[in-house]
Amino acid sequence: MDIQIGRGKTARRAYGIDEIALAPGNGTLDPSLADTQWRIGNIEREIPIIASAMDSVVDVRMAVLLSQLGALGVLNLEGIYTRYANPEPILDRIASVGKEEFVPLMQELYAEPIKAELIEQRIREIKQQGGIAAVSATPVGASKFGSVVAKAGADLFFIQATVVSTAHLSPESVTPLDLAKFCQEMPIPVILGNCVTYEVTLNLMKAGAAAVLVGIGPGAACTSRGVLGVGVPQATAIADCAAARDDYYQETGKYIPVIADGGLITGGDICKCIACGADGVMIGSPFARAAEAPGRGYHWGMATPSPVLPRGTRIRVSTTGTLEQILTGPAQLDDGTHNLLGALKTSMGTLGAKNIKEMQQVEVVIAPSLLTEGKVYQKAQQLGMGK
Repeated sequence: MDIQIGRGKTARRAYGIDEIALAPGNGTLDPSLADTQWRIGNIEREIPIIASAMDSVVDVRMAVLLSQLGALGVLNLEGIYTRYANPEPILDRIASVGKEEFVPLMQELYAEPIKAELIEQRIREIKQQGGIAAVSATPVGASKFGSVVAKAGADLFFIQATVVSTAHLSPESVTPLDLAKFCQEMPIPVILGNCVTYEVTLNLMKAGAAAVLVGIGPGAACTSRGVLGVGVPQATAIADCAAARDDYYQETGKYIPVIADGGLITGGDICKCIACGADGVMIGSPFARAAEAPGRGYHWGMATPSPVLPRGTRIRVSTTGTLEQILTGPAQLDDGTHNLLGALKTSMGTLGAKNIKEMQQVEVVIAPSLLTEGKVYQKAQQLGMGK
């Protein structure tokens, strides 16, 4: 139902992940029986969790470790790892600078040109260590370096921007990336994003996307919603985009995964995204807290270095455990940020969902009090869900 904002302007109510809850059905199952496998492009993974293409989250080492654990990490091809042969002193500078100096420093560091030879080198380093080489670039970066990525033998190519569409208008002097042509010509699967609507999701799938990323601005280090005022809360965005996936599948017989990207901190967040229709999730800040993460306990947004309009910031996330503890346990914390796979399997068992497809069908209720009801002591003592 539309809500009247004022004369001449109505709005549709949208819901965020924090406003919903999952209701158990008639049956349950042992968590060990929950099948979390999924497929993206031509790659099958046990864990439907992808580490974001952010410099504080994924470097070569993290990409390899995530692959070994059954997940996936995406390397940012427009970050410091393709600008500097030795990124370690750069990471040290980013972690040590004060708040006021942070954005100017980022603009300085990211002004260093991207080097095609470093793109090839990073992809080779991941592959040589047995990792899945998933890489990301903006549409402009894809135009420049798509052939380099293909030549280097990457496994997956993510094209990401704040908003990606097939109906992009550019000045006459600029030739926009033809997404359909790019997807057709690339020898590897191409994942497109980000979007938050049914129509754009459908168009991206028709253009040849191997998967579609959903989410504008919910990320922990993203400020796009404040800077631009643009975004749709994740629960509604996922449900709308998943509907496009289902309709596209009915029409063509091709199943294109929908990936919830951003704003997810706990295992419960991941469970609720899948219940809203996502096939997998992309997360950043939870992995930035891993001991192996390159960010030194910090996490920053991809659009932070923009020379004209930064749309990200740096947040202190601290280091809370190893990557294995965060992803598959055993958990050392009680707030849902460790053993994300265990949380998903246990939730599926509680809800009686044997696989991801059944998890997408569980009952969702509007529950704005879900995270506060009965949690007075936790909140007062800053424990568990009250942290």
